Amino acid sequence: MFKPSTLLQYVRDVATSATFYSGILGTAAVEQSPGFALFLLGDGAALGLWQRDDVQPPVDAEGGAAELAMVVANPDEVRQLHDAWRALGVQIAQAPVTLEFGHTFVGVDPDGHRLRVYSRAEGMVARD
Repeated sequence: MFKPSTLLQYVRDVATSATFYSGILGTAAVEQSPGFALFLLGDGAALGLWQRDDVQPPVDAEGGAAELAMVVANPDEVRQLHDAWRALGVQIAQAPVTLEFGHTFVGVDPDGHRLRVYSRAEGMVARD
């Protein structure tokens, strides 16, 4: 069975983006070169940052067309992460709000990639 394990974000400057993600993830990249950085996210998942000028085949998409979403346990954790990210200088595109699927906020990385943090609404069950 095909089981995706790594999300790749195309970035303008790997060093700048690696510093950003180190701050919000609270961990350093496990691998970093001028054109690529890799963060382990747990449970076999990883986030790769790839210098967009070096991607093969070339890409023409810009950041902001998709979201990297992270689920947390409850609305208090959503608010705590929001406050921590603001303290780190993360641009906030959406302040904490309750939507149909749960309590959420959206931050933006240096390339415009959306980063959604949310807690599931009552009654919403994760399917594994």
